Amino acid sequence: MLIDIKSRLNQPEVAELLEYSIFPDPVRLAQTLDDYKRSEELEMYGYEKDGKLIGLVGFRIDSGRVMELRHIAVQPDYRGQGYGRGQILELIHLKNPAEIVAETDEDAVDFYRNIGFEIVSLGEKFPGAERFRCTYEVEPEEE
Repeated sequence: MLIDIKSRLNQPEVAELLEYSIFPDPVRLAQTLDDYKRSEELEMYGYEKDGKLIGLVGFRIDSGRVMELRHIAVQPDYRGQGYGRGQILELIHLKNPAEIVAETDEDAVDFYRNIGFEIVSLGEKFPGAERFRCTYEVEPEEE
């Protein structure tokens, strides 16, 4: 189950998970954590299993109900078991976005492709690093 973990941003397990989704640089990690602490529009939820934080997802939603996934991570021992996909499905249920977008690299693009996102190459935004825009149109829930 996803829980709001914004109040837990100072906990080491949150920083450890967040580090999996960004370039592992202590300065960048500190800046990213600070961004979440300072910004009211940025949200962060965690996924707990048996009382242990095993995943997290950071995002913002604009006024047009477009959810921008900024960070998503799952502990290495739990990868490939559907927890990343599960976090996104729970977010859809909790936040009711019309669309979900993410920008990612070659290492993570297959995750998004495999769960139904449309993928468009953005080319090399940084030398030697192709980036991708991933988009998922959320179908309205039937009542």
